[in-house]
Amino acid sequence: MRYLIELSYNGTNYQGWQIQPNGLTVQEVLNNALSVILRQEISTLGCGRTDTGVHAKQYFAHFDFDGILPEPIIRNLNGILPLDISVHEIISIAPDFNARFNAKLRTYEYHIVFNKNPFLQNLAVRWFQELDVEMMNQACLLLVGEKDFACFSKSNTDVKHYVCHLISAEWYFRDNILVFEVTANRFLRNMVRAMVGTLIKVGEKKINLEQFEAILESKDRTMAGASVPAHGLYLVNIDY
Repeated sequence: MRYLIELSYNGTNYQGWQIQPNGLTVQEVLNNALSVILRQEISTLGCGRTDTGVHAKQYFAHFDFDGILPEPIIRNLNGILPLDISVHEIISIAPDFNARFNAKLRTYEYHIVFNKNPFLQNLAVRWFQELDVEMMNQACLLLVGEKDFACFSKSNTDVKHYVCHLISAEWYFRDNILVFEVTANRFLRNMVRAMVGTLIKVGEKKINLEQFEAILESKDRTMAGASVPAHGLYLVNIDY
């Protein structure tokens, strides 16, 4: 039987989702918990990578298990998982379903605050300079569509191409947090953080819209802005 598991996690203490040779990851912790509960070695496959320190409000993974899941598995899992990982649902799915490759759209948010807030420590990035949000949203319009986003991708990755279909991108305020929300069919390594770093340069009026468009067309990572810190980034929705 193949099962789909929905979870969320605070990524502060982890080296991202995917198992790494050095450092604790969410996948490793989840695999270990499932293996204990189900009494056989379980290996999950996630809907995508998240980098060190990145959070997920909604994350999906699938795993195979030879048998019917014991009740109450969700309560038992949450009982042994650390407080920064929570399982919400587990359902049976088709044996050929793939949590990564069947995902149609992914949505990320990036959170920025302008005032010191101890309750958002490691959950949002504090910015000290005023930003022109209207101008940043004008720059967002240049991102929408099927484009080559090589200028926002980490170098030396194993992807075959850098084309993504970006459905929407927008900045808005929510509860005194400046939120960047972006949805696409796929994302490149480091793409959202590099994109945010470059949009912030527009907001700081260090580059104009014409220069922003030239950066996008250059396909050159060195032309774009620096990547913003990981702890402001959230994976918030997966559409299948």
